[in-house]
Amino acid sequence: MEHWNWATVQLALVVLAFAGLQVWWIGSTLRSRELARPMSKGEFRKALERIWTRKS
Repeated sequence: MEHWNWATVQLALVVLAFAGLQVWWIGSTLRSRELARPMSKGEFRKALERIWTRKS
């Protein structure tokens, strides 16, 4: 293996930091996302009433 110079080491550290941030961001996005579920009749009625009050 060739001799690693300081610029290569710095670049590798930046790449590792960026990859770590990407993994953290994607993980937190997936954890906080609420899974789709069917609405109850009451929730559906409230959603429709909000829509109707906005339009009129």
